[in-house]
Amino acid sequence: MSGIPHDHYEPGTRPERWLHERLPVLGLLYDTLMIPTPKNLNWMWIWGIVLVFCLALQIVTGIVLVMHYTPHVDLAFASIEHIMRDVNGGHMIRYFHMNGASLFFLAVYAHIFRGLYYGSYKAPREVTWIIGMLIYLLMMGAAFMGYVLPWGQMSLHGTAVITGLFGAIPGVGPMIQEWLLGASAVGQPALNRFFSLHYLLPFVIAGLVIVHVWAFHSTGNNNPTGVEVRRGSKAEAERDTVPFWPYFVIKDVFALAVILTVFMAIVGFMPNYLGHPDNYIEGNPLVTPAHIVPEWYFLPFYAILRAFTSDVWAVQVVSFITGGIIDAKFFGVLAMFGAIAVMALAPWLDTSSVRSGRYRPMFRWWFALLVIDFMVLMWVGARPAEFPYDWIALIAAAYWFSYFLIILPILGVVETPDDVPATIEDDFNAHHNARHGADSTPAE
Repeated sequence: MSGIPHDHYEPGTRPERWLHERLPVLGLLYDTLMIPTPKNLNWMWIWGIVLVFCLALQIVTGIVLVMHYTPHVDLAFASIEHIMRDVNGGHMIRYFHMNGASLFFLAVYAHIFRGLYYGSYKAPREVTWIIGMLIYLLMMGAAFMGYVLPWGQMSLHGTAVITGLFGAIPGVGPMIQEWLLGASAVGQPALNRFFSLHYLLPFVIAGLVIVHVWAFHSTGNNNPTGVEVRRGSKAEAERDTVPFWPYFVIKDVFALAVILTVFMAIVGFMPNYLGHPDNYIEGNPLVTPAHIVPEWYFLPFYAILRAFTSDVWAVQVVSFITGGIIDAKFFGVLAMFGAIAVMALAPWLDTSSVRSGRYRPMFRWWFALLVIDFMVLMWVGARPAEFPYDWIALIAAAYWFSYFLIILPILGVVETPDDVPATIEDDFNAHHNARHGADSTPAE
């Protein structure tokens, strides 16, 4: 599975040999658990198991919820209340599903920003990165469609706003919007389609996760130094790695237990903290909420969408050049999707020869600003589209694009990186000695 030299599965008994010759599932499991893993991985490498747990949680709880949910505009809201009040344990299953989505996105954002900092998108892991971004896009689609299903006020009117973005596409926009909704407005056809896709997408995501894991098992894990595992011989590789089982499995399970402790506290004591009270009011197309707000994990890109109004000079210039084809609304849509696209293009925008941000002093400052910028966009996305929030959103959106399109390419040319360890073993021993004293015997 991996290009790193290591021992492979050898069946020991006759039944094992019989099964291995016909379906090498035991060998696949063995090679997955025993894959050589860089021994210097830190605690930022725990989010993979959290994401796998969240995906399993969403699928299992989703299947149970579907057994009691009715996808009809006149019955959907009542069926949710039935789940909450009449189904045994139904309220906890729904709260697990609701808050599981938030944990899913929290983990995926930590996973993405870790990859951006440590250069996990660089060669030879570009395909792994692109698959990860596809998973993220499908997560966003599944989450949006799931938010529609309760058919509360925010669900109904949020659907109208988001699908209206596709109507902004010049020429074909109204047709695409009507095709998505199955009608000229949000109603029964839209609920049917979104319910069907919300149920389907998690299984598509699960398939892509398998490909994602396969991809990084083929190239090997990145690590905090960005230095590759030595592949000359099995003995050299063993000096840089340890088997995934038991070392990192135990570490990941411990981290998952800590995170689930916090998660269970939220589900038990404040399950609606991240929700919106308007969604506990049945959807009414004749009454529009005063302030339509998406879920928190959409807020940064929602802020970018709203930042580019007709008063912004960049919008005016583009509108003039295109003869009004790209107006402010369509420009905002392009900016929102473009904000995700520039992340996907990071492997080709980053020109530095050094992979890890740990050894890039200038990069660390700009990256810290990027993290702060993301938090600001999240905050301002929940504010009204008025002064000063509109200006803050515009400045934050400008920095987001500047970081990927200008700062990353320039830093690779002007930055003088620090010295990078020659091997993973050297980095591990340096940290081991720093923790246990200079006189300690380095771990081999």
